[in-house]
Amino acid sequence: MQKENKMGVMPVKQLIITMSLPMMISMLVQALYNVVDSIFVAKISENALTAVTLAFPMQNLMIALGSGTGVGINALLSRSLGEKKFENSDAAANTGLLLTFFNYIVFLVIGLFFADSFIHSQTNVEDIAIYGKEYLTIVCCLSFGVFFQVTFERLLQSTGKTIYSMITQATGAIINIIFDPLLIFGIGPFPELGVAGAAYATVLGQVIACCIGLFCNIKFNNEIHLSFKKILHPSSNIVGAIYYVGVPSILMMSIGSIMTYLMNMILGSFSSTATAVFGVYFKLQSFFFMPVFGLNNGLIPVLAYNYGARNKDRINQALKFALTLAVSIMVIGTCCFLAIPSTLLRLFNASDSMITIGVPALRIISLSFPIAGICIAAGSIFQAFSKSIYSLVVSVGRQLVVLIPVAFLLSKTGVLDNVWWAFPIAEIASVVLSAIFFKKLYSSTVAKM
Repeated sequence: MQKENKMGVMPVKQLIITMSLPMMISMLVQALYNVVDSIFVAKISENALTAVTLAFPMQNLMIALGSGTGVGINALLSRSLGEKKFENSDAAANTGLLLTFFNYIVFLVIGLFFADSFIHSQTNVEDIAIYGKEYLTIVCCLSFGVFFQVTFERLLQSTGKTIYSMITQATGAIINIIFDPLLIFGIGPFPELGVAGAAYATVLGQVIACCIGLFCNIKFNNEIHLSFKKILHPSSNIVGAIYYVGVPSILMMSIGSIMTYLMNMILGSFSSTATAVFGVYFKLQSFFFMPVFGLNNGLIPVLAYNYGARNKDRINQALKFALTLAVSIMVIGTCCFLAIPSTLLRLFNASDSMITIGVPALRIISLSFPIAGICIAAGSIFQAFSKSIYSLVVSVGRQLVVLIPVAFLLSKTGVLDNVWWAFPIAEIASVVLSAIFFKKLYSSTVAKM
């Protein structure tokens, strides 16, 4: 008999902190990498920074496929542990690794054959297109590191071993930060590779993080058992169970790629500098969104485990505490963006034109942060209880039904500052939908326990 997992017995606030803090720290390190990476690229030129921004939707799609599959693995594995169905938890882990390999093959094909057309669809500036194709081809063709890194981290998170997940992610990000300047500018024995150097530094960090993640799972994750034989003989029922939760999550995160792609096109109608500002915003907001997503990642297995164990009180405590933390983090983000926007922009070697565009952009968009915190925390129950379809509907409503059409209509005023108001408007719609679905799910599940 295996002993009771800490997710069923540890005091809830302590559990949330224990589960989430390592991931929040690793997410902060990841956010730091995102910012430092763009700071170095911006030193090449504003066109180089814009090119990386244009590549971001495809990178985000990559993360969506890997993380969405991971969410399905996470939810099934944690629930199986809570129900004491250990054979299912092992099957979820091993089948998940096979699915991860197929995810990589998809992006290998994209990198080899579609990187150029994807970048050219967003810009007619040849200098930007050359930088963008070079960067995107490398990160797609060598994306096996990020896919397996994400999966190994999810396996560790599913069993509550988030400290090892933190070590994995933080190490990869630190390696990335170290090699960015070395490979971009050719410091010491390293060649000067420019934008390609940023791409190689990215995949190097991911591959090293992947290797550490594999080691941690084999060495420390005793609640699941990885087997090459089981990987090659997946269960169709397990695949279905993973993607029942995972596909809505994949689609939900993929919507972010569509949104950024369309926003790049809308902003590009004003200037390439406007697109660069949008890219800088995404890097800066990660300092606040990434820790909240780390909190969310720590909360999901807690909710899933106690849902499997039918423990209503622990579910309620976890939701209330996580909601308070999420909103608090986002309020700090809003204050920073309102108070020092020009200082933040100058980190990216911003020109006077970029400062003029960026200051109102950061201030306006940041008004939506606290509302987003509510939506992220409340939405964790959708994934934990295998109702990711609700998260999908909320995401579609916010980003495609509201944000992009509103941004497009506001762009027709000819005033760029008006476009940024689409973000707060979209978050208001999002919180309304989230509240409706949360009440429906809570009433039909937790309230009846």
